[in-house]
Amino acid sequence: MSGVALGLLIISGGIALILLRVPIAVAMFMAGAAGFSYVVGVAPLLNWMKTAAYARLANFDLIVVPMFLLMGQFATHGGLSHLLFRFVNAFLGHFRGGLALATVGACAGFGAICGSSIATAATMAQVAYPQMRKFGYSSTLSTGSIAAGGTLGILIPPSVPLVVFAILTNESIGKLFVAAIVPGLIAFAGYLAAVRWHVSRDPQAGPAGPRTSWPERLRVTIAVLPVIAIFAAVVVSIYGGWSSPTEASAVGALVTCFLAVAHGMRLKGFLASLLGTATGSAMIFLILIGADLLNAALAFTNMTNGITEWVLTSGMAPLLVVALIVVIYIGLGCVMESMSMIVLTVPIFYPMIMKFDLWGMSQQDKSIWFGILALMVVEIGLITPPVGLNAFVVNKIAGDVPLSQTFRGVAPFLVTDLLRVAMLFFFPSVALFLVNAL
Repeated sequence: MSGVALGLLIISGGIALILLRVPIAVAMFMAGAAGFSYVVGVAPLLNWMKTAAYARLANFDLIVVPMFLLMGQFATHGGLSHLLFRFVNAFLGHFRGGLALATVGACAGFGAICGSSIATAATMAQVAYPQMRKFGYSSTLSTGSIAAGGTLGILIPPSVPLVVFAILTNESIGKLFVAAIVPGLIAFAGYLAAVRWHVSRDPQAGPAGPRTSWPERLRVTIAVLPVIAIFAAVVVSIYGGWSSPTEASAVGALVTCFLAVAHGMRLKGFLASLLGTATGSAMIFLILIGADLLNAALAFTNMTNGITEWVLTSGMAPLLVVALIVVIYIGLGCVMESMSMIVLTVPIFYPMIMKFDLWGMSQQDKSIWFGILALMVVEIGLITPPVGLNAFVVNKIAGDVPLSQTFRGVAPFLVTDLLRVAMLFFFPSVALFLVNAL
């Protein structure tokens, strides 16, 4: 059996285990262990395992992950999501579909201090869905806008999956964060357009709410300024060279904690934040260890080099290969969650991308561009049937909405997602403009 065939068999085994509902980290670990043992034997596998966890988790850069997760937990338990929703709703709520527009805006703001799409969707479902149902919004628009808006958490920095990508590829976390800002803003604008399109077709789906007075708008604006300052301070301090990502994340978590306490978080919320951070960090770290074993097995098969050499000698246009990778990501997104897709595919696709001449980009520009492109396509998987984790989370919290209606509700948002992916694919400067300008 050739190395490429063996590598594909190992990957297929891991995906099959995931489809059988085996935990993702365990599935990758089992597939990697089987492949490792087959290629080099059991004794080398045991020797690798005794130092693997330390070798991966002793990485100082990984401290960023629990720190950003802690920021999100403090924001959730401190009620900052309510603050963001009231702020955006004060300016948009009186438009037709205004509450849905406010939800998308609040998701963007909350994602900027949370970094997790699922957490953003779950939090905003609890905040925004009751309000939209109260004012007679359709269940399709309500759940669809929350599920889609939640995906902004993975794209707008700080983003935990983007940190993981940076660690896997030894790329600059700060530059990836800056590169994600413009695509994140385009995603935000596209989702607003999707809401407006929905209510233009069905005005009863999102009736206009009462107009907020200017004194009230001023009050909520002043109240939300500290939240905006946290996001700005984290990103600007990292890229400005004033602090490392680790230092910025630690300060961001501390300031978010103070702000959460000021908005009503008590000991119960503080302890819940610590527990949520520990649980989330353990899950991510276990996935990384499983991915390391899987990637070690694939390295012994020489699959990545084999596929890369085949592609380079096949005469296929590099852009066609990238397009096929995008299609593969969309397909995987239908059955896998975002973190698993990143740790499973980046070690395979990234070396291939780095050998191509794409739009005449430098190596670092190409690395950053592919990171943002991969993240955007992974984001689509969060609302793509049949898995669409964000849709499932929102649907479960809503309780009284059929899942089919939620997936119908996200359809207009998926259209804007695909247009945005095409824009970044053909115009890399969308992601690279701000990085190069700074």
